[in-house]
Amino acid sequence: MRYEIHVEGRIGASRSEFFDGMHITSGPDGTTIAGDLADQSALHGLLDRVRDFGLTVVSVTRVDRDPKERS
Repeated sequence: MRYEIHVEGRIGASRSEFFDGMHITSGPDGTTIAGDLADQSALHGLLDRVRDFGLTVVSVTRVDRDPKERS
């Protein structure tokens, strides 16, 4: 499943290795950490790392893919 995690504050894209290689985009409203995760356990592990970085979670969204993209 694909997830987008929005957090307060800014983190650099160079920190993606700490977040399982997820795509990191920072803007004026905070940072989005986005990418595919294997399962709920992987999601919780990623959220643990977000907590360990001291970031405040604004939202977690599961993004449904277009059926044509599914394999």
